[in-house]
Amino acid sequence: MSFTFVLGALIILTVGGFYLGRSRSLASAGGTASRLHSRPHYYGYFVALWCGIPTLLILGAWTVFQTPIVEMIVQSNLPERMLEGDPAQMSLIMNDIRNLASGNITSGEITPAVQAAADQYVSLLQTSGLAKFVLILVIGIAAIAYARGKIDPSLRARNQVEKTMMTILIVCSVIAILTTIGIVMSLVFESYRFFEKVSPVEFLFGLEWSPQTALRSDQVGASGAFGAIPLFVGTLLISFVAMCVAGPIGLLSAIYMAEYAPSKVRGAVKPLLEILAGIPTVVYGFFAALTVAPFLRDQGTFLGLDISSESALAAGLVMGIMIIPFVSSLSDDVINAVPQSLREGSYGLGATKSETIKRVILPAALPGIVGSFMLAISRAIGETMIVVMAAGLGANLTANPLEAVTTVTVQIVTLLVGDQEFDSAKTLAAFALGLVLFCVTLCLNIIAMAVVNKYREQYD
Repeated sequence: MSFTFVLGALIILTVGGFYLGRSRSLASAGGTASRLHSRPHYYGYFVALWCGIPTLLILGAWTVFQTPIVEMIVQSNLPERMLEGDPAQMSLIMNDIRNLASGNITSGEITPAVQAAADQYVSLLQTSGLAKFVLILVIGIAAIAYARGKIDPSLRARNQVEKTMMTILIVCSVIAILTTIGIVMSLVFESYRFFEKVSPVEFLFGLEWSPQTALRSDQVGASGAFGAIPLFVGTLLISFVAMCVAGPIGLLSAIYMAEYAPSKVRGAVKPLLEILAGIPTVVYGFFAALTVAPFLRDQGTFLGLDISSESALAAGLVMGIMIIPFVSSLSDDVINAVPQSLREGSYGLGATKSETIKRVILPAALPGIVGSFMLAISRAIGETMIVVMAAGLGANLTANPLEAVTTVTVQIVTLLVGDQEFDSAKTLAAFALGLVLFCVTLCLNIIAMAVVNKYREQYD
């Protein structure tokens, strides 16, 4: 039984439990809902939760542990001569067994032992899937019968349902918090390993970035230089160019849509602008590499300027177009949220529409506008694909947007591509860069919150 099939059966069973619980509550009250402690649908939720929660937990646990247990059983039944190899050889054998069981290509000749193991693997998975389906079906039906039997007019179904939902929300919040803590701790731990090999001063203030390290003691020309200043400068340069495009265009378009545009125009323009946020970044990258960069290079040649085929200007311009919706859409919503009474009061005092926008609406909407700008900056700092395709990989320390540069995120991707050894400074440098990027984003959020709290307006 596939996971999708079992999950579909579980959903049908849970929905059936809901309707059985609701009908049972009305029947126990003689068809009069007013005799019940809670509304009838709460009794349906009560039965549905009793059915859905335990079966969903069993499905999740079974799905997680099914494959490791099956592989352990298959491996234990392999011939002794196959078990005597090193762990890498055993891993290769198990990979061949999995590929053969799923109909994929194996790495070598299919021996009778491997074929028998693959057949056993398939058989165990089928048996496990059937057992999973039967167990979930039995437990689900038993839970529905138990919960349905507890229903009577005095049952506080709403209280129990709300308490259960509150517990689920708390568990989800804890999972989110623990996930964040795990990400941060993994970055900190791996960054600590990196800084044991490379001085933090060299990393944070060094002016040369060349993370290639020697694999042998007699190898030359690959000593490694981990000065990250060129990456930081390149990231800030491209983000600055992007915000010079997205900031004015996004804010002015938001003002137009909120204050000047007719409702029909606004209804058509705003979705078109928001489509820009849904275009894949690789498409923007192709557009930057094949259209914008050659155009800028040709225009630079015409004007006597030396513009690189891969430049920060090309990447920044296209990235600015991509993040326009982050500024325009959020700013438009914030401007529309300003109370109409402020506009009418300004008009009543003799202010024109433009004066009202400049002196009343924009100051009132400033916290939200700042938040949209900070979100756009964070998006620009974290962009990778456009920079790879339009700005290049060269870690050049320059403030000239006409030259090729690279960013922190691009180098993280570059360092982690391919087979890497996680005990080398080259690979660990990616985690140090990620930690710096995390700290920068955190500082931007703190600044945004400080600005919001300082200029927040309270309306009755």
